[in-house]
Amino acid sequence: MKLRSRLPGTEKLKREKIYVIFLFLGLVLVAFVFITLGNMLYRQTEDFPALIDAATNLVVLKAIGISISMAMASTLIAFFFGVPLAYFLARKDFPGKSIIEGIVDIPLMIPHVIAGIALYGVFMRYGVIGAPLKRLGIVITDAYLGIVIAMLFMCLPYLIDTARAGFKEVDPRLENVARSLGASHWRTFREITFPLAFPSILSGAILSWGRAISEFSAVLILAYHPISAPILIYEKFTSFGLAASRPISVLLISICLVIFILLRMLQKGRK
Repeated sequence: MKLRSRLPGTEKLKREKIYVIFLFLGLVLVAFVFITLGNMLYRQTEDFPALIDAATNLVVLKAIGISISMAMASTLIAFFFGVPLAYFLARKDFPGKSIIEGIVDIPLMIPHVIAGIALYGVFMRYGVIGAPLKRLGIVITDAYLGIVIAMLFMCLPYLIDTARAGFKEVDPRLENVARSLGASHWRTFREITFPLAFPSILSGAILSWGRAISEFSAVLILAYHPISAPILIYEKFTSFGLAASRPISVLLISICLVIFILLRMLQKGRK
């Protein structure tokens, strides 16, 4: 009887032990990120006036504003075109589906500089798409639109893949019940499927925005100008070193951190 009475506690201890082990393993990565970014933030506190100068510099603020706004634009485009594709991939099986899914995920696999070269070849003034657009007076290279396109190419898999996973979690029987009660396919999607999958879609949009704002190589090749924040930081680092680039980096990280916290709070509020 004593042995039996100890078994539940023993099993509970074993379960708790694995949590402790997994927590320790996970904290290694957390510490890796924390030490890397924390060291930069700590070093910058030793030169706080430089951070104030960066925060009041119109060139720096414009570059950060460009990065934030262009990332939002690319995320909205990815949302508008990506959510319908994610729903289709989640609900339909068809020949070539794996090929489409592979094409969507290609930006995750290739080096970003290759993505930039590929985009430049297509959208330059004499490219496959760039030439016709040039005749219409639309220039992609070294323009705001070029920044959006470079960011879009790199961030779209995050939104599509996450939205697709969210749609798969919605039970198709709920849709069938709504359709049997007379609701149209569009109304069923709008009032049942999309709201239930929205937490995943929002999470994908947040990841997509974060990936877009951090893009450097593809933007560098396709649209060096107008200068976005990562390119400005790169210029400062290569020209003047760590002391000139770190304050802008800390400022960008701080702004993005505040935005991420607000978005995550919004996400939790929607659950």
